[in-house]
Amino acid sequence: MLASALISGIGLGSMYGLMALGFYITYAVSATVNFAQGSSMMLGAVLCYTFAQTLGLPMALAIALALLLCALYGLLVEFIAVRPFASRGSNAWLMSTVALGIVLDNLVMHTFGKEPRSLPSTLAQTPVELGGLNLGVYPLQLLIPMLGLALATLLHLVARRTRWGTAMLAVVQNRSAAQLMGIPIRRVVALAFALSALLAGIAGVLIAPLFNVNADMGTLFGIKAFAVAILGGITSAWGVMLAGLLFGVAEALITATVGSGYTQIITFALVIAVLALRPNGLFGRAEVRKV
Repeated sequence: MLASALISGIGLGSMYGLMALGFYITYAVSATVNFAQGSSMMLGAVLCYTFAQTLGLPMALAIALALLLCALYGLLVEFIAVRPFASRGSNAWLMSTVALGIVLDNLVMHTFGKEPRSLPSTLAQTPVELGGLNLGVYPLQLLIPMLGLALATLLHLVARRTRWGTAMLAVVQNRSAAQLMGIPIRRVVALAFALSALLAGIAGVLIAPLFNVNADMGTLFGIKAFAVAILGGITSAWGVMLAGLLFGVAEALITATVGSGYTQIITFALVIAVLALRPNGLFGRAEVRKV
């Protein structure tokens, strides 16, 4: 039972990590975050269901279209909910991204419906067996952590070893110098938000066969992903991914041993305790200000 909970927790934690990577990307580039990240995850799941089940498209095409639209939604978030405020030095983007997420949730509720729906997948139908022993987990739950860690590795390499990654980091370090060097600041920030929503969409597509698809599914996931981003140290791609795995495993083990009624109480109490001891997160570093 504990082994099954551990594997499930790693899979769930990878989802939190993927969404938290979205927070990392936008913060690393623009020192802002998209608080509609949970809605981006929900959008990926709902669009994938709509294209595959309602319209009858092949699953590969349904996933591709869903992720493309999630990326476009990320561009929209940056254009109408972040840029107008951040460009004037206002922190109103905090509320505007939340508001945009609520608008999307309600639009989906009125068009897609309130009732939860199941997205069938061959990777989430037959549990994995090892030596004739049923592990109680599905192949998709084993695939999710591998994909999450691969994406975290890719982001780390892109940020540290490519011109585009260097340009991203340069924008937040010194916008004026980056502009003088010919870096298209607005385009880089917009691409960061598109990539952020894309990662959340991937999380939604992956988790849709394991959970019911509905308009409210992203709310709690978004809150947990932001907690993971802060817990891991929002300036570290590997940090937020590892924090996601730790959060997911803790959540699964608490549910298996104590009961689901205490899961949120204990996990978020642990988050508060950890941040009280390490305000910059488990893997984050204190910001050094030059004067």
